[in-house]
Amino acid sequence: MSTLNKSSMEVLNDVGLCQEKGETLFKKNCPHCYSEKVKIHSHYQTKGNGERKMFICQKCRCYFAETHGTVIAGIETPLSEIVKVLNARMEGMGLNAAVRTFGYSKKTILNWEKKLSRLQETLFLYGLVNEFVKLVIEGDELYTKVRKNEEASASQGWTIVLMERASRFIWHLKCGKKEQKLFLEAMMTIAELFERSTESLQLFTDGEKRYSQLLFDICHEVWKTGKRGRPSKVLPKGLVIRLKNKSSKRRDAEGKLKKVETPKPEHPETTEKPEEKDVHANHVEALNSVIRRCLSAYRRRTNTYAKSVGGLQRVLDIFWIVHNFVRPHFTTRKVPAVALGILEKGLTWEDLLQIRLLC
Repeated sequence: MSTLNKSSMEVLNDVGLCQEKGETLFKKNCPHCYSEKVKIHSHYQTKGNGERKMFICQKCRCYFAETHGTVIAGIETPLSEIVKVLNARMEGMGLNAAVRTFGYSKKTILNWEKKLSRLQETLFLYGLVNEFVKLVIEGDELYTKVRKNEEASASQGWTIVLMERASRFIWHLKCGKKEQKLFLEAMMTIAELFERSTESLQLFTDGEKRYSQLLFDICHEVWKTGKRGRPSKVLPKGLVIRLKNKSSKRRDAEGKLKKVETPKPEHPETTEKPEEKDVHANHVEALNSVIRRCLSAYRRRTNTYAKSVGGLQRVLDIFWIVHNFVRPHFTTRKVPAVALGILEKGLTWEDLLQIRLLC
């Protein structure tokens, strides 16, 4: 069930991403032997970014630059120019419009975006090693076209969003065809979060039953009552799933319309029972409109749609990074990672570009 295996944890410790907050993201460990015993060896001058440092490892005696393994490693363009372009892209500007506005080639901008999108895995694992008391997750799907206009059922532009309600932290933002594999990846993330939650985890979705079925297949328990017959399967203690009913045919025994469904049997010792008024995905629905505003690939009735699934996922990964770690949310007035307790303060664009990648 766990996707965060031992090797991933070791890699996190190697690059300095542990459960401590703050400057652990910017530790300058040796990239060869991962030792922390490093010191400044010399300084060198760059064309557009001023003076930078060269380090030497006192253990293996290897030299490395302070930008080694970061997004801006080997890039001569001034940092301020890269930030302007990427920030404009995350405010809804299309790729071709960015080329015309800032004067950089399409290949150059795509190269910057590809490097930055690789940081998503690093920050996701950094967030996942924290422990959380209680999590309330809202789930929903978002649709756009990819490559050409076709039937929604055949499009590869379906995007699953899983967002923590209180902090507005997005835990899952992946695109693909609306099939079993896409939903399974999302439920594996929920299973990981359940392992990191010390009290309870609640999942609320807008009527898609595959969420509950796949999560039940991934993690369930056998409840033995001592009675004869096969023991029943239930969700683990503390895990709650609720579906918002969207069909007029689903009614209770008295014939009344069921607004909320409990799709799978819960553990008898689960005490956290949400009220019916709390079962909604309003916050993630509002996020969907933000995504359509901030990402040109999700704009309706335009030709700025993504030309490939990889390209669509690239901009989604960058949006995930910026939404969770850079921009304060307009309702909570806090950066989601700060509100959730992952960071003590939000990151700047310059900070992002100087974080070392996992690979």
